[in-house]
Amino acid sequence: MNRPKKLSAAFVKTVKRVGRYGDGRGGFGLSLLVKPTTTGRLSKTWSQRLRIHGHPVNMGLGAYPVVTLAEAREKALQNRRTVAQGRDPRSGGIPTFAEAVETVIAIHRPSWRSGGKYEAQWRGTLQRHAVPQIGHKRVHEITTADVMGVLLASDFWNQKRVTARVVRQRIGAVMKWAVAQGYREDNPAGDAISAALPKNGVRVRHQRALPHGEIAAALERVRASDALPSTKLALEMLVLTACRSGEVRMATWAEFDLDRAIWTIPEDRTKSGREHRVPLSSGALTVLDQAKALGDGEGLVFPGRRLRPLGESTMSLLLRRFGIRCVPHGMRSSFRDWCSETGVRREVAEAALAHVVKNKVEAAYARSDLLESRREVMERWSEYLARGESARQRGQSGS
Repeated sequence: MNRPKKLSAAFVKTVKRVGRYGDGRGGFGLSLLVKPTTTGRLSKTWSQRLRIHGHPVNMGLGAYPVVTLAEAREKALQNRRTVAQGRDPRSGGIPTFAEAVETVIAIHRPSWRSGGKYEAQWRGTLQRHAVPQIGHKRVHEITTADVMGVLLASDFWNQKRVTARVVRQRIGAVMKWAVAQGYREDNPAGDAISAALPKNGVRVRHQRALPHGEIAAALERVRASDALPSTKLALEMLVLTACRSGEVRMATWAEFDLDRAIWTIPEDRTKSGREHRVPLSSGALTVLDQAKALGDGEGLVFPGRRLRPLGESTMSLLLRRFGIRCVPHGMRSSFRDWCSETGVRREVAEAALAHVVKNKVEAAYARSDLLESRREVMERWSEYLARGESARQRGQSGS
């Protein structure tokens, strides 16, 4: 396809050759940028070359086909008129990074699970690590050097690599929104800085976990304590079901079918966003009987004081109080180690932990949640913990 002297709607629609195509004389610096995406497709975006206050500037005008050729020309004309009046077309209506963060959060809010936790995490990481440095800047002014400054400040990238990657990803999401709005042409948090960031990071630190042989003794110490009964029962339920802390803390009686011994965690309370059925072992059913005796069998299964949900750190503090070197999430790792050492099939163990199958081909065939297979495993796990407790008690009586 020949390069046209002036763009046409037909050319813009059909061009498949990578490059920059100008709109010719009288186009006010308008051009169409065609480039490949990471998925192998082509992206087409509009930009305009202007000289503002004596400095050459490239302004993004949005992406095709959201912005048509006629609309891009109209924007280019308006921008040139603004420059001719001695004003900067970029400043009018272009949000600061801090303002853009709130806009992007509002866009994503309907797709995030209820409860506001993810929104709070999203806003919190950017407010702590990015907004203090670049929040005052308008989104078209932010450079790759600015993003590098955020990631390398106080050795952030090297000392807290996982968090720094999250911050970079979320800055990138805000910048991609700015590109889509026509405020800029590129994402300064994208591939351009990958080569410049240090590759040797700190060793990944996993959640602290107990050897599975020590869990029964730890539970016995917790049971004998003067902690809130519902907190102790919640921790025991977490161990017996290998569920996540939030799933246990926010569990309601309406989710339990005690006749069938099944706990169904709704999709809006699981990490995967999918409903998860938990087979209840005899040990778990005993915990539920004890929990029901504390209340009226309505609302939260493990309420805190004033019938409110237990706090996020409540179980962690309970373990720390008795010198148990483990966090609640680490109990899932202990269960997984036990599965590996006792011959539990990998797919059954992963299903028990509600892990999503990442391999697309494998996931296509993994239609069953293996409920009955998991029921057998969870009963064995319950019996294993009970045997550990009995052995400990016999040892104490014998001494």
